[in-house]
Amino acid sequence: MKAPPNPYLVLASAILLPCSGQVWNGQPLRGLTFLFFIGLLGGFTLLTAAPGVSLVGRHAGGIFVWAMAVFDAYKQARIRHAIWRHSMG
Repeated sequence: MKAPPNPYLVLASAILLPCSGQVWNGQPLRGLTFLFFIGLLGGFTLLTAAPGVSLVGRHAGGIFVWAMAVFDAYKQARIRHAIWRHSMG
């Protein structure tokens, strides 16, 4: 059985490039789903934000989904790594 990627590398990848952690975990469809909702909610908050809101506030929906995608990628990587380590004895 091939070793899964290091969870910390998956975490760094997911932070730097949204949804790349899911691709590293072998779940590209899950990554595309997160990417779709990042765009959808980021665009929604951009359109509905008040005129004086900061850049982060205007994209808060997308940033929130991106943060959840980072957490999800790291969690899945930790689970895969723990299962692999257990199976190796």
